[in-house]
Amino acid sequence: MMRARCKQIATALEIRPALVGTLSTLLLLIIWSIWASEAEGMHSSFVGPLELLRRLYLLATQGYGGTSLWVHIGASLFRTGAGFIAGAIVGICVGMAMGYSSIISSALAPFFSFIRPIPPIAYIPLVILWFGIGEFSKIVLIFLASFLYVALNTAAGVRAVPQELIRVARSLGTSNFRLLYAVILPEALPYVMLGLKVALALSWAVVVAAELVAAQAGLGYLIMDAGTFFRIPDLYVGILLIGLIGLMLERGLTLFERRFVHWSGK
Repeated sequence: MMRARCKQIATALEIRPALVGTLSTLLLLIIWSIWASEAEGMHSSFVGPLELLRRLYLLATQGYGGTSLWVHIGASLFRTGAGFIAGAIVGICVGMAMGYSSIISSALAPFFSFIRPIPPIAYIPLVILWFGIGEFSKIVLIFLASFLYVALNTAAGVRAVPQELIRVARSLGTSNFRLLYAVILPEALPYVMLGLKVALALSWAVVVAAELVAAQAGLGYLIMDAGTFFRIPDLYVGILLIGLIGLMLERGLTLFERRFVHWSGK
């Protein structure tokens, strides 16, 4: 009886945040609708939720600028995915080496200290100058944005592994390679996941900024073109899609963490 009661309380506590989030979203939509209906006649830049949904449906069925909306979304996702995955793989490898070896960490620390304060958007002119205005330059930019955070968080996670655990593994005759992937990497995974979350959010933001310059497809291109030709509803739709897709990407990575790094925080 007591166990069933505790389970009901735990379930209620899990539902309550979701309920609060749903109610706050509905309240925001109501306020937005009232505000848009009042201001619609005064300024043409105000767009209500219903008009936004109508325009989203038109873009989904008719496309934008002669290109399907799904092509714009797919172009942004492809650039983000390619740069993020490459940055994550290289970042994890470099971070593991930095955390495992104090010599490698000391050698690379000045470079990371120099690069860390520079916002990724500042690299756009330089990347275009080196690699042109094609797809590769955008992927390189996203790679630079994701690599830094994944590498630093991975290195911090490796350094946080208890030394007692490493000594016990070595006393059992564990090889260096097995020590890395069977002991150190699982212990460092919560830090790695934190770096991946930050890197993914930053990569999605950077790809939109990169598409504002010399792109023929993508959500960033859609926003820039709609703003240039004063297509305000399309501009709102582009911003809405960026937020929704970014939310889904973050939720997907969170579900992955709960499934495969379930010991994090326990």
